[in-house]
Amino acid sequence: MTIKVGDKLPQATFRLMTADGPAAKTTDDLFKGKKIVLFAVPGAFTPTCHKNHLPGYLEKAAEIKAKGVDAIMVTSTNDVFVMDAWAKATGAAGVIEFLSDGNADFAKEIGLSLDGSGFGLGTRSQRYSMIVEDGVVSSLNIEEGPGKAEISGATALLEKL
Repeated sequence: MTIKVGDKLPQATFRLMTADGPAAKTTDDLFKGKKIVLFAVPGAFTPTCHKNHLPGYLEKAAEIKAKGVDAIMVTSTNDVFVMDAWAKATGAAGVIEFLSDGNADFAKEIGLSLDGSGFGLGTRSQRYSMIVEDGVVSSLNIEEGPGKAEISGATALLEKL
């Protein structure tokens, strides 16, 4: 069943890169007591994700945070090393937090996984954005197809803050 507005995020563990190497962080570690913008992409470095979705959030990060948002996070089913390389390659390291959902556990748990096996991509996350307040979804914007980043983009999300 797909997560919806008013639902609490399920318990899940993400991997993210720290100064000491990869670290595990739970949904409670990341979302409890905070207002977070989370967006998901099917894959780091893929065309729509790399050229459209992520750049909008990087460009509008200050505006988003000025609306009382504690952090902007992106998740993908790529491993933590790919996510770290993507953060560095885009200049988003330190501005946006990059969360690896390498086994798609979180994507599956919230009902937003995507079967990309026909393209050799395995299980991926659908493209979406959400506002999460103290672990509860207050806004959810799911794209109809993986090649679009319109209703889940930074400009559309800013209108919901």
